[in-house]
Amino acid sequence: MYNATGEPHAQESIHRGPDHWHPQASRRRREALDLAREHGISTQTIYNWRAKYGGLEVSEAKRLRELEEENRRLKKLVADLSLDKEALKDALGKKW
Repeated sequence: MYNATGEPHAQESIHRGPDHWHPQASRRRREALDLAREHGISTQTIYNWRAKYGGLEVSEAKRLRELEEENRRLKKLVADLSLDKEALKDALGKKW
């Protein structure tokens, strides 16, 4: 492998990994590991939460969580009502 000036890379620089090119990625990875250890969760959970809530303010994240809970509750209500409707249809038979 060759660097930008056309000279061969030293062997150790080839195997440094992607963090060699992006020092902040290495720092963020270490932060994620520390957070995961501190809270007893996986680093993948940290990355998923960052992807979902990364750009939100605290109030926006709380509102999102409230809306998700309301959506879950409403979906359950629709499912229950659909079952009730089907049960009534079966009970009435072919009269209607």
